[in-house]
Amino acid sequence: MGSGNQEVSMLVENGGGGNNNVKGLLSKEMRHGRTAHNMSSSSLRKKSDLTLLSKVHSDTLKNLLVNLQEVILGTKLSIIFPAIPLAIVAQSYGFGRPWIFALSLLGLTPLAERVSFLTEQLAYYTGPTVGGLLNATCGNATELIIAIFALSNNKIAVRQADINLLMLFVALLSHLLPVLFHYVGASAADTVESSLQLSRVASIVMVTAYCAYLVFQLWTHRQLFEAQDEADEEGGNDSEEAVIGFWSAFAWLVGMTVIIALLSEYVVHTIEDASDSWGLSVSFLSIILLPIVGNAAEHAGAIIFAFKNKLDISLGVSLGSATQISMFVVPLCVIVAWILGIKMDLNFNILETGSLAVAITITAFTLQDGTSHYMKGLVLVLCYIIIGACFFVQRTPSNQTNVPNITHKSTTEAVFRAQ
Repeated sequence: MGSGNQEVSMLVENGGGGNNNVKGLLSKEMRHGRTAHNMSSSSLRKKSDLTLLSKVHSDTLKNLLVNLQEVILGTKLSIIFPAIPLAIVAQSYGFGRPWIFALSLLGLTPLAERVSFLTEQLAYYTGPTVGGLLNATCGNATELIIAIFALSNNKIAVRQADINLLMLFVALLSHLLPVLFHYVGASAADTVESSLQLSRVASIVMVTAYCAYLVFQLWTHRQLFEAQDEADEEGGNDSEEAVIGFWSAFAWLVGMTVIIALLSEYVVHTIEDASDSWGLSVSFLSIILLPIVGNAAEHAGAIIFAFKNKLDISLGVSLGSATQISMFVVPLCVIVAWILGIKMDLNFNILETGSLAVAITITAFTLQDGTSHYMKGLVLVLCYIIIGACFFVQRTPSNQTNVPNITHKSTTEAVFRAQ
């Protein structure tokens, strides 16, 4: 049976074949292209049993079945995949829009995790640098696609609320200064225009800084991250080789991106109807529900690593994703809006910006001594509940809501450290 498994692996476009020594040399290098999303994806992966497939005689059919086994059934979240066709059917037959919203949101959960898995598979063939860039651009594909659809429908508030803006003081500065423009005594027209111009400049600066960060991490100072790579290896990453071929992974990635785009469009178009039907504000749905469901795979992976006492990896999941969204996705949305002729700025009003500042400050104090215990986790969870309650009771009209998702991942990170 063991030889049968090896035969199947080698047949999948040589994804599992090749010289073992070469694989051994590549495996360490490939880790440099991995991100927090890859680590959380690996923690949710199920080991595939290819024994039965070894009895299939047709190579084409065997390759197809192996791909389905690895991509669709190779995750612990595969049980949620039926929500995707149900969402499409609900949309096609005109079911209640809140149902479409709920099914679409649920369907995005396994898709986000599988996109991380597929980018990891591509990284085995493209090398660490290109793999890292793929992870950087695709790691938060769900949030970015939702943002673009919201912008195209001129629903800036929904898009701002969906983005997990966290922790980085550079991002906080970029949000704080546009808010302060409203308190310098200038006329309203001048304030709006100045805030818009500053936001666009700050967005360009943040994207540039993030690109420099990628060059620093993946190229010029890659050795500084070797300690984290060793921790990843000890964290139980059993599979250090590709399980599907390059073109198969690419095709699956394109297909899942299309499905994510479809479900994201459903979410954007139905969030207000779901808000009215459920009696919940758009602010609460965007700041609490969307991130919890959309990033469930990432959070679950981080908690699993925390239970294994791999706190460095857990923190990497939180901080790495926060850096990516704060310094790349958010400013990219501002730049895309600029290209589309939409006046979107970084001015999340004083309530949201103040909540962001509090979340960052409390998280920074929590991390500064390098220790963890349950009381720190409890305090951060309670802070999250208080801020969540604030947006739960807030009844701002949906077309006036500018709510950044500010505390979800910082609080989740506190839970990781409290394990």
